[in-house]
Amino acid sequence: MDDRERPGARQWVPEGADIAALKTAAEACRGCELWEPATQVVFSAGPPSASVVLVGEQPGDQEDRRGMPFVGPAGTLLVQAVRDAGIDPATVYRTNAVKHFRFELRGARRLHKTPEAVHITACRPWLHAELQQLAPGIVVALGATAGRSLFGRPVRIGAERGHVLEGAIPDTDAKALLTAHPSAVLRMKDDPGYDDAYAALVRDLKTAAAAAG
Repeated sequence: MDDRERPGARQWVPEGADIAALKTAAEACRGCELWEPATQVVFSAGPPSASVVLVGEQPGDQEDRRGMPFVGPAGTLLVQAVRDAGIDPATVYRTNAVKHFRFELRGARRLHKTPEAVHITACRPWLHAELQQLAPGIVVALGATAGRSLFGRPVRIGAERGHVLEGAIPDTDAKALLTAHPSAVLRMKDDPGYDDAYAALVRDLKTAAAAAG
């Protein structure tokens, strides 16, 4: 698919719509080709009144099948990290930079493929619309894809993570913080550095919670 076949989501985003209306409208989005092989759009979960907003990369296999963000293995790890950071998971709003699952088939398995810049750009109007309806104290970018979508530029997790940023997100006055995606931590489960990686994620979430007010 070339760029002319990726019109972007703008024409499907109803202006001024609340979160519930945005979720409904997103079901019809054809802003890029990812909608076609995916089971369904996966929009968001959590209260619009949340002071902490978590933005991930894209739905995974389980999220695509169930229609909810962060319900797979990485989501389970994230929920535990949120709890360990002293945050009630029920109070957090969760969404993704890209709303459809990008994957490749390997036999019967659907393997995750990282969204490209064109997919991030095509889907950004949904995230922009969400942030216009939310009033969080802080938005946490989970991983490089989320950071690129929120900040409008490539990011480096190792160099930029854990810092509370003012005015970094064009769509909102909320503070921002970049950290690792929980899937990156999960991939280290059997490595000696896993405990440190998990602790770093929890520490970043604690920093975000304190900055949210």
